[in-house]
Amino acid sequence: MSQHATSLPPTAPAPASAPPAPGAPTAAELLDFVRRTAADRELIASLPLDPEGRTWVRLDGPGGSEAWLIGWPPGTGTGWHDHAESQGAFATARGTLTENALAVRLPASGWKTLELADGVDRSRRLGEGAGRAFGRHHVHEVLNESPGTHAVSVHAYHPPLPLIRRFSRTGAVLRLEQVERPEDWQ
Repeated sequence: MSQHATSLPPTAPAPASAPPAPGAPTAAELLDFVRRTAADRELIASLPLDPEGRTWVRLDGPGGSEAWLIGWPPGTGTGWHDHAESQGAFATARGTLTENALAVRLPASGWKTLELADGVDRSRRLGEGAGRAFGRHHVHEVLNESPGTHAVSVHAYHPPLPLIRRFSRTGAVLRLEQVERPEDWQ
């Protein structure tokens, strides 16, 4: 292994949330918000859908959280990424999304390449109305694997996203590729 490579063993999944700051929404409250919002048929129908790229509209989330309504054309996805120090939740409002996640906490900094141990991969399908919450440092990719149907989802993060780290993955090797800041996606 190079000096920047670290081998990570599988760990138990992190709890859905660390203790929130006083007055901050909990992971459970974020999950409740995204589920309720995903059930708002009028709001979901108002999202403009693009046949080739994801579309998104920023929403007002609970307790100062950042929230998004996102449209997913068939065959699109996020790529591997994390949400830095933010906890979050998302729910599928239309269609089905697949989430592939890592059951391991990555180091916050100081690495470019990691070798993942066997057993860290998790996958789940989230159909209409299904959602999940996640804690800080959660690494995942979200995909609309449908060949012909748009999906729509609602996402919320607290604190508002300070950055997103984007990764590439080849087999067991995860490589940090890019760090995005809010000005890159707003």
